[in-house]
Amino acid sequence: MRYLTTLNDKTYTIEINDDRHVTVDGKMYEIDLEALAAQSLYSLLIDNQSYEAFIESDDEGWRVLMRGDLYEAKVVDERAARLAKSAGGAAPQSGDFHLKAPMPGLVVSVPVGEGQAVKKGDILVILESMKMQNELKSPREGTVARVKVKGGDTVEQNQIMVTVGEAKGS
Repeated sequence: MRYLTTLNDKTYTIEINDDRHVTVDGKMYEIDLEALAAQSLYSLLIDNQSYEAFIESDDEGWRVLMRGDLYEAKVVDERAARLAKSAGGAAPQSGDFHLKAPMPGLVVSVPVGEGQAVKKGDILVILESMKMQNELKSPREGTVARVKVKGGDTVEQNQIMVTVGEAKGS
């Protein structure tokens, strides 16, 4: 799985090889990533060097605080980035939006139900992958039309998990 990760103004190509190895711009690293407690604090070993970082996601991407420096990161699946670029990049504002798994993982929870109204930014699914929990949010206002997964399910990349239709009354 390859991702384009932009930190500040520099973009890196990151490939997740397995749970212990990643390749960044063609150079392979041995890693170990562990969440510490129930906080946003993570311990990361890269080629036997230890780092601790606070990592939080928001509507714009990820914020990483490490060694006193704050990094703004945007991470997109390389294939999704190509598709978004060719399609204009925005979630459709009419019709159905299908939330697909951006990576293989374990569904931790689905805090929405069918028929529920959601706003842009509401969490649709919490997905765990590579020992990190990812909050997958609605890109627009609408009504949950279909929930195809539940907590404990494993999903493959691009598997449809939740469908959001137009807001009722639209």
